[in-house]
Amino acid sequence: MAKMRLDKLLSNMGIGTRKEVKKYIKDGLAEVNKETVLDPSKIVDTEKDEVLFDGEKIEYKEFIYLMMNKPQGVVSATEDKFEETVIDLLSEEIALRKVFPVGRLDKDTEGLLIITNDGELAHKLLSPKKKVVKKYYAEILGKITTEDVKKFKEGIILEDGYKTMPAELEIIESSEISKVYISIIEGKYHQIKRMFDALGKKVLYLKRVSMGNLVLDENLQPGEWRELTEEEVNLLKNSI
Repeated sequence: MAKMRLDKLLSNMGIGTRKEVKKYIKDGLAEVNKETVLDPSKIVDTEKDEVLFDGEKIEYKEFIYLMMNKPQGVVSATEDKFEETVIDLLSEEIALRKVFPVGRLDKDTEGLLIITNDGELAHKLLSPKKKVVKKYYAEILGKITTEDVKKFKEGIILEDGYKTMPAELEIIESSEISKVYISIIEGKYHQIKRMFDALGKKVLYLKRVSMGNLVLDENLQPGEWRELTEEEVNLLKNSI
């Protein structure tokens, strides 16, 4: 979208709410092509016009893409009356851009979470038809066997009778507390925990390490986030 109202552009970039932005503009804080603009409805061309707010150049991007290492104890939602959400961990400027998590990680699950305002990409990444692989590292109470690997590959019948799509179970270490990787292409409620429950085993720790072609940045500590690079955005888009 190349042309839009000045107040909408600034609001979309996280400067403030539409109401706040209108006041800022009327207060003389916005410039278009080196001229102060007092009219919030001024139409600007995002590809050609130079827009400044409070002296700083605004580089307009319609979509924003973030990678978060989601910590335990935080819910994957845009808002919650009782719990801290992943959006609460973002800066106010980013949160104002109406971003949302792509899919959900359980409250006690860590790892890669994509946060964006690109609804079309989010829908495709989550669509079972696209078969985007989500890979997890897990620690399991109980020895994992080659028979378990076979059952994951065939699909596991959960307690409600649903049979999961084929999944990959890779054994890293089989012992009293086993270490494994799990790769799935769907995301039913508590799916991985329920798959192991069906095998009589318990998930002690779960962390998503990749989604499609995008791998979690190991430098991100739980609760930290950053914007995706252009290359990483392309990796995501090439996953579908």
